[in-house]
Amino acid sequence: MGSIISSRREEDKVIVEAALDYEELVQLRGEIDDIHLFSEKVADLETNISSRGKNEATKYFLIPRHLRKDLSIRESVSCQRINTPDKAIFVYVVNRNVFHGVKRIRNNR
Repeated sequence: MGSIISSRREEDKVIVEAALDYEELVQLRGEIDDIHLFSEKVADLETNISSRGKNEATKYFLIPRHLRKDLSIRESVSCQRINTPDKAIFVYVVNRNVFHGVKRIRNNR
């Protein structure tokens, strides 16, 4: 787990200095671009996990109905597990549906 040591505004960006545990930095696998900061204290929506199969071995993370808008579930979804000493944090990346609300034109060829 980390914490923000300092931050300052620079034009339309905010420059942040953060202190992280070494293990958390290793989980980035050398990536330094396209980094997102989040706090587990902000995750305040209750949701459920559905269990299926023999001995309920298969688990599904359920997306609350009001968060499903503009999601293109037909495409591939990527997932990352972030381990902390007392929790496992799962991050899913889903492409938004760029055609949401746009009527598709059918090609008659």
